[in-house]
Amino acid sequence: MSHPSAILALTRRRFLRNLGIAGFGAFAKACSEAAPVARSETIKMPFANGQRLLVTFPQKRPLILLTTRPPQLETPFSIFNQGLLTPNDAFFVRYHLAQVPVSIEPDAFQLSIKGTVNTPMMFSMADLKTKFTPFELIAVNQCSGNGRGFSIPRVAGGQMGNGAMGNALWKGARLKDVLNKAGLGAGAKQVTFKGMDSPVVQKTPDFVKALEVEQALDEDTLLAYEMNAEPLPMLNGFPLRLVVPGYYGTYWVKHLNEITVLSEPFDGYWMNPAYRVPDNACACIEFGSAPSKTRPITRYNVRSFITSLSDGRQVTVGRQLTIRGIAFDGGYGITQVLFSEDAGKNWRQAHLGKDAGRYSFREWTTPFTPQRRGIFQLQVKATNRIGQSQPLEALWNPAGYMRNVVETVSVNAA
Repeated sequence: MSHPSAILALTRRRFLRNLGIAGFGAFAKACSEAAPVARSETIKMPFANGQRLLVTFPQKRPLILLTTRPPQLETPFSIFNQGLLTPNDAFFVRYHLAQVPVSIEPDAFQLSIKGTVNTPMMFSMADLKTKFTPFELIAVNQCSGNGRGFSIPRVAGGQMGNGAMGNALWKGARLKDVLNKAGLGAGAKQVTFKGMDSPVVQKTPDFVKALEVEQALDEDTLLAYEMNAEPLPMLNGFPLRLVVPGYYGTYWVKHLNEITVLSEPFDGYWMNPAYRVPDNACACIEFGSAPSKTRPITRYNVRSFITSLSDGRQVTVGRQLTIRGIAFDGGYGITQVLFSEDAGKNWRQAHLGKDAGRYSFREWTTPFTPQRRGIFQLQVKATNRIGQSQPLEALWNPAGYMRNVVETVSVNAA
């Protein structure tokens, strides 16, 4: 496997050009004084009430708008056919609280480590970059509700297509190294994480997430300050965010400035009742029923997509195409992708691309030559190293989390 830094080499000049001459001052002005620039383009998502604007926020190309306050922006799905890594300016944005930082001075920023530790500590960005061995890996960040808009029956929450995900090269300090510097106290059970975004009204719970100590000490859990060899974009957590590879994005706290080690389990709102799924093998229930027990959402299940063809595309009879796509899971690694051109009646093995790491998108390709006129229902199904795969029918839960059904792209051969 190639070293992650060899996958992408971006320069500081390019970062400054993308950011703009005015830098973060312009970002603050744009976010605090005006709505994002709305383009004339719209996009129709493939579900009811799916008409969306494409808008431009600072440091972002036109993205699909869900809400402006807090910012919720979805990546147009065509981006995922353009390369293994999702460009920073195309990376999706998801906040829970409306008071979003728009100007942070990195030289004044500090991260606090407190709670059940031997020595409470404060770290500057310079400390994190110079006192700890830098670590990098490629990992998918995916929103828990990615694909929620396809839920049948419909569910509450952001009605997203499949663009609330992205794959990036993350660089930073290992969380375990930072925690070990402070020293975990006896009886430490969980670690909580809080960022600089805040609620508008006092009754709204602050956004705080918790990990078991074992996960916090995992060698791949990261305090990231770079994304695709650039400083984090503001809307993706500048100057520091938590990266929990294989875990849903709700844990990837942005603008992270407070870590607390606890001797008892944390029971804040964003852990309970929010972000929970039925506690059974499928994380699903029948519509109209209620789960007898729930658990916090944690690792991704297996997902795969066709990226080179969109639904309704016309293709030519007898002309061979190379179908491309991506697959990923929660960190075991994809070992097989199967492709069907007849709605799952017959399957054949696709060719897997380079392995960029067990948390990354895995690209795949397969030839397809339509031999007749008419509709072809193309499907793709992935399997990981422990045998987990994807259901042929969508599973349902009240929050619309963890969608991983075998998706269908219909094309018309003429």
